[in-house]
Amino acid sequence: MHGLKRWFERSLFAQALLLFPPGVGITALFRPDAHPVRWLIQGVIYTGAALACLTFQRRRVSRAVGSDPHVVADLNGKIRHREVPGDPGERATMRRLVAEYERQLERSERWLPYWLGAMGLVAVAALVLGTATGSPASFLFAVGVGAFCCWLHWTRRRSKERCRFMRSALQERKNEPVG
Repeated sequence: MHGLKRWFERSLFAQALLLFPPGVGITALFRPDAHPVRWLIQGVIYTGAALACLTFQRRRVSRAVGSDPHVVADLNGKIRHREVPGDPGERATMRRLVAEYERQLERSERWLPYWLGAMGLVAVAALVLGTATGSPASFLFAVGVGAFCCWLHWTRRRSKERCRFMRSALQERKNEPVG
């Protein structure tokens, strides 16, 4: 199981396998009258766009850290599992990675209230529209938007906590005397 998780963390092909079925499903939900081949084509387009964004983000982070994207993926796993690297070079890379993630979280936090407010307006508009038309789908959409916003807030808080833990653990290791 660990090998499979590692493959999904590092391989863009594996991530494409995870992204393609929801892309096809969402297309089928919004365009039930379209031909299934069109669903597949649009699923490929959505998967390609998502992978392009993911690749761009990975390369940007790896350039900021000064390391290979595969090394960054391995270090992300260590951050998630709270494993402090023993190698001094790896610790230095980990410090830069944690600093980059903290900088990204801080930068995006300025826009979070506006984004959550916009999503709240979308959810309220869906509820009003659903009440006016009598459609239960808009209620489900509003609940989904609310759940997504809660999930986003939870993952941000969890990422901040992991970065704080790793920064303090790396700082403690930095102050240890060399044997």
